[in-house]
Amino acid sequence: MTDSKDKQETVRQKIWADKHDAIQDALYDLDEDLADLIVNVAYENVFARPDLDLKTRELLAITCLMSVGTKSEIKTHIFGALNNGATREEVKETILQAAMYLGFPKAVAAMKVLKSIK
Repeated sequence: MTDSKDKQETVRQKIWADKHDAIQDALYDLDEDLADLIVNVAYENVFARPDLDLKTRELLAITCLMSVGTKSEIKTHIFGALNNGATREEVKETILQAAMYLGFPKAVAAMKVLKSIK
């Protein structure tokens, strides 16, 4: 493994924390090719870029995922935001801001996900 790849693996570990192995295993169990794309493109190429911190990237991911309505992925990225310095209030404000553009039903669904995370 190269030094760069080691650093990028750390990005996934920072986002997923103690859920790292379970999330990665679930992705690879679903489909190895899709998992490779998610791990190598989304995380190792985009999330690892230096000009936005992980907290900001996760808050943006929450907004984007709200737009398509994927609750399980929203949960993963709310967890990631909280793991990387976002407060519950910042996640809530992200959801409220997105509600103005994406609609209240999607905000309600995302808020339910936030409330479910202890």
